Amino acid sequence: MRGVLKPMILMLMPCFFVTGCSDNGMSEVQEWMAQVKKETRVVISKVSEPKVYVPFTYTGKSDVDPFNPSKLLVVLARLRAESNNGLKPDMERRKEVLESYPLDTLQMVGTIEKPNLRYALIHVSGENKVIQAKMGNYLGQNFGMITKITDNEIEIKEIVQDAAGEWTERQAKLELQEAKK
Repeated sequence: MRGVLKPMILMLMPCFFVTGCSDNGMSEVQEWMAQVKKETRVVISKVSEPKVYVPFTYTGKSDVDPFNPSKLLVVLARLRAESNNGLKPDMERRKEVLESYPLDTLQMVGTIEKPNLRYALIHVSGENKVIQAKMGNYLGQNFGMITKITDNEIEIKEIVQDAAGEWTERQAKLELQEAKK
């Protein structure tokens, strides 16, 4: 083994010396880096002056608290008195059958025509009922009154309360439900 090791080391020695002498292009890179460092100038932008703090003095201790619920009630009462549009549902009226169901549980399934009178056929979801309704009848839980019946839909005028407690009108429709095959 010793006889083979010595000639191998002698053959590899010149390779190590040649490799150690070359710079592998590093000198060019180092020269370029030195040149870039000389040419590059550091630019530091000037920091702007800080804003002057002006303290706020609260003088509203004697004013009405803006978060007081009674203030909101006063404003709502004033708005109600100013608007007073006169629109409100008839609470004394006797409720009709279809008013006990929410509007989304009612489906229009057809129409029937009698002389000078058209009825809509309304199915109540979850129940095995079909109820006839004509223009002027009420349905849904928002004081909805039927204003028009066509072959394809029922137009409804509902009276609902908004966030301020005012009664407003809202339009709704029940469209004809096609038979599922």
